[in-house]
Amino acid sequence: MLEEQLKEAYHFIFEDELMEEIAKFGTLKEVKAGEKIIEIGEYVKSMPLLLEGAIKILREDKDGDELLLYFLERGDTCAMTLSCCLGQTKSEIRAVAEKDTKLIMIPIEKMEEWTSKYKSWRNFVFESYHTRLSEMLDTIDTIAFLNMDARLMRYLQDKAKINGTDLIQVTHQEIAYDLHTSRVVISRLLKKLELEGKIVLQRNSIKVLDL
Repeated sequence: MLEEQLKEAYHFIFEDELMEEIAKFGTLKEVKAGEKIIEIGEYVKSMPLLLEGAIKILREDKDGDELLLYFLERGDTCAMTLSCCLGQTKSEIRAVAEKDTKLIMIPIEKMEEWTSKYKSWRNFVFESYHTRLSEMLDTIDTIAFLNMDARLMRYLQDKAKINGTDLIQVTHQEIAYDLHTSRVVISRLLKKLELEGKIVLQRNSIKVLDL
């Protein structure tokens, strides 16, 4: 069963021999939507490979407020987790399941071994660094150059894409946490977007019209 899920998610990336090793040494983990997978300040001893579902990666400021950095989907891994694993340092991010998620945790020692043993693994690690860096730069650009209503609209579009539906189950407060602002600001901007015909507000959910 695990081998089949691995092939479905990673057959276009890894050779069969590597996937056999991943299935042998990895640990299957299932988490429900909203559950924490990695916490800030923890030592990271294994790296996640997503088989299904989605994870959001968050940073936290000195006041405890969160900021969404990027989402991970099937076939992805987290570059910041890679850095912590290889450097044996504490995590600087929080990973939370965006929806019910299944992943396989890879031990540190195998990560290092496979980097020299398998070209496909080495390429995957480097590509993951590049992709996640681009996404973080995009987040920085969004904060620096877009006003809050544009940031909010992009957030809703990304969330709809990740969840595979135009109907997002989310509260105004949850959006405020992810975008590092207040619920009052989010509620006001959501109403503005609705008046512009880009979304439809429902009870604890939002239908995204402008995808």
